[in-house]
Amino acid sequence: LLPYRKMKAGVVTTGSEVYHGRIKDTFTPVIINKLKEYGIEVCWHKIVDDKNEMIIDAINEIKDSGAEMILCTGGMSVDPDDLTPGAIKKSGAEIITYGAPVLPGAMFLLGYFNDGTPIMGLPGCVMYS
Repeated sequence: LLPYRKMKAGVVTTGSEVYHGRIKDTFTPVIINKLKEYGIEVCWHKIVDDKNEMIIDAINEIKDSGAEMILCTGGMSVDPDDLTPGAIKKSGAEIITYGAPVLPGAMFLLGYFNDGTPIMGLPGCVMYS
């Protein structure tokens, strides 16, 4: 059993509407507040368009900056336009689970990089649960 320790996290917010300023990012502040309750500090935040390359680059930039946990929001459904799960895999993470037989949370993704850094894809229900 390992002792609990505070961590530094990074958040990648995906979505053309947020990236182009058509809507306000209301998801990230909720995540920051939820993580803060567990002593996790969000030190990095990138907003990217719905493009594989941008998502992958943001994930890798945050990981290379020293994040101990990465969370991705947006683009988590099975819609062909939702690229986040594929981008997480292409960033080098091994996907442990994508989708869970529970509501809310059915489209949650969990993966790990070779160095043990966890990466999560968060569905929209995280805002409310």
